[in-house]
Amino acid sequence: MSPRPALAIAFAACLAACSSTPDDDAMAPQDAFFHHVAGLCGQAFAGRIAVDRPPTQGDPLAGKALIMHVRECSRDTIRIPFYVGSDRSRTWVLTRTASGLRLKHDHRLQDGTEGALSQYGGDTVDVGTSERQEFPADAASKALFQREDRASSVSNVWAMEIEPHERFVYELTRPGREVRIEFDLEHPIPAPPPPWSVAPKK
Repeated sequence: MSPRPALAIAFAACLAACSSTPDDDAMAPQDAFFHHVAGLCGQAFAGRIAVDRPPTQGDPLAGKALIMHVRECSRDTIRIPFYVGSDRSRTWVLTRTASGLRLKHDHRLQDGTEGALSQYGGDTVDVGTSERQEFPADAASKALFQREDRASSVSNVWAMEIEPHERFVYELTRPGREVRIEFDLEHPIPAPPPPWSVAPKK
């Protein structure tokens, strides 16, 4: 083979490698998971309740439009407002830590001030996978639940799942309770208004 075709082949291979995105095999599971979620930044998606066991009376999610908006992304933090009908109080905050990932729930009142039950969540306790990460309630969250008369929540384990280009899942489990909300990643929707955490104060 002459040098010219060989150089052309090498150049094409370099272009393919340099333009490719990192794959799951080349990244630690938590890094790959964070990368997949960050890849949704700026987009919003409609969701549905896939599991609600057992059904509860007065469930604030039932019969409401459910929307997630991957609104703010940085190197270490992703903020995902979760809308329930006209309620814009909830934001999931996914953060890198020195040992893994952390999920917190930021709850705001309509004037933007923080609610009494806010900043609860937990850290990963194992590496998980590129598609699923679990977050058992941490000590601060357990103390908050006890203080706010939510003792049943001290056993909460939250999870997030992502199948790129297909679905995103938010999950809550504890003994006797399981909730899964699935969001359709194949069909982005228009971005909703800002969450109450950033809405203009009245």
